[in-house]
Amino acid sequence: MNFTNFSFKEVYMFTLPDLPYAYNSLEPYIDEATMRIHHDKHHAAYIKNLNEALANQDKLQMLTVEELLQNLSRVPETIRTKVRNHGGGHANHTLFWQVMAPPEPNAAAPAGDLIKAINVTFGSLLTFQEKFTSITMGRFGSGWAWLVSVSGKLEIVDTPNQDTPLLEHKTPILGLDVWEHAYYLKYQNLRADYIKQWWNVINWREVEKRFAQSLVK
Repeated sequence: MNFTNFSFKEVYMFTLPDLPYAYNSLEPYIDEATMRIHHDKHHAAYIKNLNEALANQDKLQMLTVEELLQNLSRVPETIRTKVRNHGGGHANHTLFWQVMAPPEPNAAAPAGDLIKAINVTFGSLLTFQEKFTSITMGRFGSGWAWLVSVSGKLEIVDTPNQDTPLLEHKTPILGLDVWEHAYYLKYQNLRADYIKQWWNVINWREVEKRFAQSLVK
């Protein structure tokens, strides 16, 4: 395995990132109890299992989770599925927390190059939201829906389980978790209600930043 082009971390053990806001900050759209369980239990479990899978992999321990997932074929077959599942869970949730924020009037819609790209690709923000919602509702069982950037071109994709667009070298800039643990305490089996309310807590400034970064890769 050639590590020449990888960005080595200074510390190997993956750790649970803090939420960038309080647990109750997304209410009434996403409740505090769900955020506590989702972040403190589910995300923490993915990190624990990922670290355990990499326990004897000195060189792999030095890579970022993005580098692990983008080069999964170079991970030993004996731990590849664990790295895919738990590394994906870590990467997906880390993005998920960051692309949400307490609702504010000045952050209620995308701007700049991102809205231009949305309009070119989908025709309008409303059409994008409708297509994204349709893809999300169509995801059978557990998984995610994503807005990704591919060489500056926007696409909507969905993935099963904790798979990530990083596996296909696509850059996720917005993601929605539709595992039941993400919404069942508040919305029970009403996934459509969860998705509708989630649009109120998108951190469009973060999505814009991620899109801008994808243009210079």
